Amino acid sequence: MAYVRKVRTASGAVAVQVVRKHRGQRTILAHVGSAHTDAQLGILLEQARRIAAQDQGVLDIEAPARTQSIDAIADWRTGTLPVSPGAAKGAPAPAGRTAATHSRLLYDVLGAVYDWLGFDIVADAVFRDLVIARIVEPTSKADAARVLADLGADPVSYRTIQRHLAKINTANYRDKIAAKCFTHAADRGGLSLLLYDVTTLYFEAENEDDLRKVGYSKERRIDPQIVVGLLVDRSGFPLEVGCFEGNTAETTTLVPIINGLVARHDLGDTPMVIAADAGMLSASNLTALDEAGLGFIVGSRMTKAPGDLESHFHWHGDVFTDGQIIDTVTARHANSTVNDMAQRAEPVWNPDDHTNAWRAIWAYSAKRARRDQKTLYAQEARARAVVNGDRAAKSTRFVKTRAGNRVLDEASLARAQSLVGLKGYVTNVPATVMPADEVIAHYHELWRVERSFRMSKSDLRARPMFHRTRDAIEAHLTIVVTALAVAHNIQERTGLAIAKVVKQLRPLRSATIAINGTTETFPPAVPEPQRQILTSLNIPEPGH
Repeated sequence: MAYVRKVRTASGAVAVQVVRKHRGQRTILAHVGSAHTDAQLGILLEQARRIAAQDQGVLDIEAPARTQSIDAIADWRTGTLPVSPGAAKGAPAPAGRTAATHSRLLYDVLGAVYDWLGFDIVADAVFRDLVIARIVEPTSKADAARVLADLGADPVSYRTIQRHLAKINTANYRDKIAAKCFTHAADRGGLSLLLYDVTTLYFEAENEDDLRKVGYSKERRIDPQIVVGLLVDRSGFPLEVGCFEGNTAETTTLVPIINGLVARHDLGDTPMVIAADAGMLSASNLTALDEAGLGFIVGSRMTKAPGDLESHFHWHGDVFTDGQIIDTVTARHANSTVNDMAQRAEPVWNPDDHTNAWRAIWAYSAKRARRDQKTLYAQEARARAVVNGDRAAKSTRFVKTRAGNRVLDEASLARAQSLVGLKGYVTNVPATVMPADEVIAHYHELWRVERSFRMSKSDLRARPMFHRTRDAIEAHLTIVVTALAVAHNIQERTGLAIAKVVKQLRPLRSATIAINGTTETFPPAVPEPQRQILTSLNIPEPGH
């Protein structure tokens, strides 16, 4: 006859065994395992009963199993005696059942990175949970409770979420998060080059208000929108975010963001260079950055090339070699002239001698020339079609009106032909500090801020489509930029896109088992690819 035996081990655990007794001899058929909790004991007892039933060749349809407690098992180490045979047993317990499953491992990983970045300085568990939910499954705040429940987080009501959203602005969460982002970037040495760009987020609303206004849209939309400016370090890690009215000109967003950075942090003698595209090229922006003691690198507009390169064209013509760089100067104001055609050599910019000019760098690329030439051919063909009457008349490049007739603007076309393949850059960093090729290389790091914007728009769905008031929109952007910082750090440390990390870790679900009158949560087994993610983030495997 086979039966189940429970034996206390030297470690204090309870070993569950299946033993056969025949003619006074006992033989251990199976050592099922050792339990440290009542739930584990219940699981082992169920497994042992199945083994015993199979050995006897009968179905396990006897009286329901009684609850068993580890504390009731004899402990030879302390001299505790077993319960006497006549003592009452525990109440009948139903068979073990899975009470719940959840992706707690993913929740713990995201929370660990959040805390590692120092964001736990914001003593708000609900805000932390909203950031985690934004990374896992961007959705409305009302639906965030469902996402958090699937992650095994403590349940919160929508009312609670609304109450904590209101605290994000009043308690200056964004300032605290920005301070920790700055510290993280400084510790990595990423503050020498900062990158800035803007984007627009639209609303499906009929009417404008004081924030959501119709303005220039890169997506050519006519819906009310807001303008968002993002400042990141050289790796794309976010430092500052700003929200502006939808009709705000891009050029006017840079200085407020930089002023916020300067006011928030003690920059000291830290040398910083701000890189931005040509949309930020305005005299006021460049002057403000220069007066703040910051270097800048911005894209130049092609319309400035003829003036900047006037002496070069005069002495060398408009033929360039692939990779050729012309380091010269450009006027700070449109009514100034700083190039002297009488001088064959290009002037070398320095702040003391050229108080009315900035340093300008123009580079020629054969690949860019082929692309520009293709576009120029299409524009020329369109212009000739308009002039010949083969195409409807409208605003067309290289078409001008003379004596009531439309004619091809040969001079403008020739000037455009001479500029194909050129790309310009304006900076206040002297050549003695930064060579021209390094200036160009720094400017082309702008793809990193564009990638951060793409991540926020796609992976984090930054568009605040469920918010209407300024306070709610600002609070939403604070959650998004915090989630962006966590996601960027995970991507950088694992080498995997944040969407892939979520996809790999979310299916690893913990299980809460109800058995033997108690419940216990068991972590998932972690396969090797997912274990590598945990290792790269310096997070121990569950249960170890």
